[in-house]
Parts: sequence; C-alpha cells; structure tokens
Amino acid sequence: MIPRPTGLRARLVITFTLVAVTASLLVATIGFELAKAALVTRAETTAIDLVTRALGDISFPIGTLQQGEAPPTARDLDRMVDALSGPGRSVLVEYRGLLSAEGRLSMSNVPNELYGRAKQSVVTQRKVIHNELYLIVGAEVYRENTGSTEATGLRAFAFFPLTDEQRQLDTLRTTLAQTGTVIVLIALVVALLSARQVLLPVRRLSAAAQALGQGRLDTRLPVHGQDELAGLTARFNDAAAALELSVSELRSLEALSRRFVADVSHELRTPLTAMTAVADMLSDEADHLPEASAEAVRLVLREIERLRGLVEHLIEISRFDAGTATLNLEPMNVAEAIQDCLDVRGWSDQVKVKASQGLTANLDTSRFDVIVANLVGNALKHGQPPVVVSARATENGLEVKVRDHGKGIPREALPHVFDRFFKAGAGRARSHGSGLGLAIARANVQLHGGTISVRPQNPGTLFTVWLPHS
Repeated sequence: MIPRPTGLRARLVITFTLVAVTASLLVATIGFELAKAALVTRAETTAIDLVTRALGDISFPIGTLQQGEAPPTARDLDRMVDALSGPGRSVLVEYRGLLSAEGRLSMSNVPNELYGRAKQSVVTQRKVIHNELYLIVGAEVYRENTGSTEATGLRAFAFFPLTDEQRQLDTLRTTLAQTGTVIVLIALVVALLSARQVLLPVRRLSAAAQALGQGRLDTRLPVHGQDELAGLTARFNDAAAALELSVSELRSLEALSRRFVADVSHELRTPLTAMTAVADMLSDEADHLPEASAEAVRLVLREIERLRGLVEHLIEISRFDAGTATLNLEPMNVAEAIQDCLDVRGWSDQVKVKASQGLTANLDTSRFDVIVANLVGNALKHGQPPVVVSARATENGLEVKVRDHGKGIPREALPHVFDRFFKAGAGRARSHGSGLGLAIARANVQLHGGTISVRPQNPGTLFTVWLPHS
C-alpha cells in the first residue's frame, strides 16, 4: 500500500502535476481526435470523389442490360475494373454473382452491411484487412438512358489503403506523447519552484516558532507584501512580542519570589537558632514540669524542629532555583556512605542495607547523603518495615533502590510525588515533614546527571536512583 503524502509541499506538487497531466491528456486527446476525424473525412471525401468521377467516365453499355441485350461478361467486368482502378487502390465489380478477377482482396473482405447499403448510394466503411486499414467505397453503378438514370445491377467496391493516414496519426500520437511528457516535466519543475516559494514563509514561521519554544523570545520575522502569509507573519510577530513581555514579567516575579523565599529563610535562621537553644534548655527541664506544661514544651520542641527542617529545605531549594548549587565529586565507598547516613540519623536498626563493600563511585558525598536520607526518611515515615536500601554497579553508572513494605502510594499520586509541597492523601496534610524532601532528592539526582523514579510494589513502594559514572 502506497502511503499518502502528508507534507504540504508534496501535496502541492502532486496536485499541480496532476492538474498539468490531466490538462495535457485532455488537450492531446481532443487534438488527436480532431486530427483523426479531419484525416478520415478528407480520405473519405477524396475516395468518394474519385469513385464518382471514375463511374461518370465509363461508357455504357458494357454488355447491355435492356431487353434483348446480353448481360455483361467477366471480361466486361474486368474492363470496368481497369476503368475504376488507380494508383494505390484495388477495385472489385459484381453483377448478380458474377465477379471480376480477384487478387489479394476479394468479395469476402466486403462487409455485409456495406454490401447491402451500396444499393442505395455511395457508401464507405473502414476495415482492417490483412493487418492493414482500408477505406472501402461501395456504389451501385447507374447509367443515363434517354434522359433518365437507371440502375445497371452492377456494384463496384474500391479499396483505398489508409497507410499514409495511419502513419500520420502514429506520428501525431508520438508527437503529442512527447509534447505531453515535456509539458509534465515543465509542470513538475514549476510546481517544485512554486511550492518552494509558497512554503518558504511557512518554513520560516516554523523555524521561528521552534526558536520561541527554545527560549529565544526576541525572534521576529520580516513582513513582505500584503497577502495572507504576510498577515500571518505580522500576527506571529505580535504574539511573540506579547509572549516576550509576559515571560519577562513572569521571570521578574519568579526572581522576586525566589529572592523573597531565600531572604525569609535566611532571616528565620537567627531566631530559629535562638529558639532551638531555649528549647534545648526547656527540654532538659521538661521532665520536672507538671504534665500539661511538659506536654506543651514537647509540642513546641517538635514544631521548632519541623520549622528548622522546613527552613533548611527552603534554603536548599532556593539554591537550586538560583542556579548556585554546585557539585563536588570525589571517590567514595557507596556502602559506607549509606551506612554513615543511617547511623547519623539513628536509622541503622530500622533499615536493611544490601551493597557490596567494595562498591565505589565518584559522587558528591553530601548530596548523595541528602538523596539517601530523604528517600529512607520518606519510607520510614510513610511506609512500613522492612525498609531495604540496595546499591549495585551497572554498565554505565550506579543504581540505588529504596523500598518499603507499607500500603504504598496511590496510583493517581505517583506522577506528583516529586512535586514541591505535595503530600499524598488528606491524612498527610499535617504529617511531619516539609513536603520538599523528594523534590530536593530529585534536584540532587539531576544535578549529578542521573534519574529518579517511583514504582508501586506488592506491597510497598520502590524508589530507584540511577547516577552516571563521572
């Protein structure tokens, strides 16, 4: 099955060429038929004229046909054939079953229809005989008798070969075919040039739209003429200018927002430090306070710790947004790095590690620690034991997997787990955590040039991190 052309240029060229081919065929067919009709008409007129004049020149009787007269003999018919014959034609004469001498052509070559109509007038018919086309002229032979015309009973049939006419038609057909081919080729070239000229503004618009999509918002196109494409180009320029203005405003607002978040986060550090110091003092005295006061102190301590984590996460996110996050790569033992991450946070007893002690990789130690801590912390908070961390070397990098065996993340929430401040389920809206941990883990993975993904398991959830060799 031939595929349909989908490109606008291909369709324009095909349409233009089809129109040219159709027009050429139509003109060639009409021209050929007109020429053929003219040649046949001329040949018939000439043949009838020759036969009529030849019959008019014959002196009668050639054998008499009136009462008391003897019928014509075969020799009489042959003399009549000689009188009607001429260059390039053959003649047969018939009288009530008596025939003139037959040569290459005979009465069997005369169509029955023509034979019957020859009683009434001079008639013609074309027929292919021995692979050659002939024009057969048939006529009843009349003679003048005392001022009137009477039939003699003789019928003459003249065979005119149409070889010359057929040769002319073949030459004309060949010429028309060659001319049509040239016209189609010219039409194809014109179609290609026209399509190129017509589609050039479209290609420019496509390239400009691609440039806009790549962030070059100052892209503009020159406007030529006042046709529809010129109007489209002008509207494209207007849309690009409006888009550039809107994006500039959005970028300014985004920059202000990032700077505000970063400034607020840094400003909160100082009071948080003081609050943490006071909270540590209160923590030491909480056991000596009344139950209600002690519970209030513990609540304040938890919220201060949560606030401190949120501020740290906001500061880290602001670094990524500002593009100031850096990567300091160094060789490290992966199994030891994972174990150190768990030991520092007191998670060693809750997490099982599967990693070869000889496994090493070239990574940013602190950022790898953040990745593992956020994934394991998420599994411990929202999943169920056992939580398993596994690491292995792949052909072109390092693969780290973190799996828990809890209820798992709802499928509709999976595409959003790495979004900032996203928490799966209404019950987690007030859960401990900032909602930024997985977003920070993904940012650190991407800073390494790697990927991170999440898949549901039965039971639990599996996070997979791939970090390339550096």
